[in-house]
Amino acid sequence: MDKFTRNYSIVLGVVVVALLAWWINSSWQPQVWEINDVLDTDPELADYPYQFRVKRFENGVATISTPRNFQVPAIRFLEVIHPELAGLAQDDPKMIAAQQGLIDHQKRTQGLVLAQPGVDRVDWELDVQWLADHGVQVGGN
Repeated sequence: MDKFTRNYSIVLGVVVVALLAWWINSSWQPQVWEINDVLDTDPELADYPYQFRVKRFENGVATISTPRNFQVPAIRFLEVIHPELAGLAQDDPKMIAAQQGLIDHQKRTQGLVLAQPGVDRVDWELDVQWLADHGVQVGGN
């Protein structure tokens, strides 16, 4: 093996090892897994059509996925998980009940997450992937 090939192989090996170490470090989040296990085992949340998930946990802040925000109003999400609500007015009693159910599940999720050791605050992040998988486009997508 000539000198160039040897040096190239060493540099390439170091880069691969560094990338592997970075990937393991960024994906290794046992506290996120533990919090998600708490959410998975809660019977009330387990029965809801959308599964709230902790995406990240950094510096006491747990970031939780949500199917709604200012870009995607609750009514669009609710029509996906409850097709029978499609076309109903926002003030229809069935729609109001579904919105309250979403609020109750989000509050329960937030309470369970905040009760976990080390969690000081909860942030919400729109679950763009879940929405896309269910035919809801977000923003300019």
